[in-house]
Formats: sequence, structure tokens, C-alpha cells
Amino acid sequence: MNIVLVGLMGSGKTAVGRLLAERLGRPFVDTDRLVEADAGRTVADIFAAEGEEGFRRREAEVVARAAAGDNQVIATGGGAVLRTENREALRRTGFVIWLDAEPETLYDRARGQGLHRRPLLSGPDPLGRLRALAAARRPFYAQTAHVRICTDRRSLQDVVAEIMEKLQERGERG
Repeated sequence: MNIVLVGLMGSGKTAVGRLLAERLGRPFVDTDRLVEADAGRTVADIFAAEGEEGFRRREAEVVARAAAGDNQVIATGGGAVLRTENREALRRTGFVIWLDAEPETLYDRARGQGLHRRPLLSGPDPLGRLRALAAARRPFYAQTAHVRICTDRRSLQDVVAEIMEKLQERGERG
């Protein structure tokens, strides 16, 4: 069974996923990086050339491929849960964990990584956009995830430790 991390940009999916995969001795898969590798360009470039719909099409192909694997830690893009087929594939083949954080935390993290890397935050009010995205996507994350873990003001180690506890509760082996 895969372990799948979902949540908005800046929630910690990639950083937590890498550390979790290392601790569990599993391969780490980042769907955004797979989309970039397949396209030969960055997510921002894909958005600029193909729009969000073009990116989402590419993302759905990659999510299906990743979900078909086994015993991996998968970090999805923040909008992967928008498509029904993605939600179903991820939930069917993995233990899905929603990494959640307040929009202000997400904004601070995204700003620290460079807002230019986040096409959905381009515009005059990135924090307002994050708030809107959080409100719109919350039902999709809730529908997809088996558990929700808050990452506000928590270290990577604390979040990974909580995930390990959840896995033990489910009887999953690391």
C-alpha cells in the first residue's frame, strides 16, 4: 500500500514525504516532479503554455501511474484532488494523509520558496488566493483523506512521527 500526502501548496507534502520515505525505506514519488520530467519544463512553464487545464490533464496521467505503484510515499500536487479519478485512485491504492495548515502559514512557506514558482499565487493578493483555494479544496481533501494532520508550527520530525503513529494504528509496517 502507498502512503499518499495531499494538501495545499506549502503544507509540507514534499518535505514530509522525503523524510517519511527515508524513515520507512520506501521510494519517494513527487507527482509535480514527474509532470515536469514528462513535459521537459517546469510547472510554471506548463501553466503558462497550456493553462491549468493542460497541467491537470498531465497531472491525472502521472497520478494514475504513481497510484499503480506499490509501497511508495507519494506527494501530490495541491490540486490533484480536484479530479474524481485522482481522488478515487489515490484512496483505493493508498493510505491518504491530508497535511493541513492555515493559509497564513502556507503563504509564509510559499513566499520563502519563491512565489514565482507557484502559478496559482501570481497576482496582487496571493494570501487571499490561498484562502480561497483552501475554502474551495477543503471538501475534496476531506473526501480523499483517511486522516488529517495539522502542520502549523510543527517540525518535520513531529509531523513524520505522527504519521508513523497513524501507520502503526492501522497495522501498517514501515
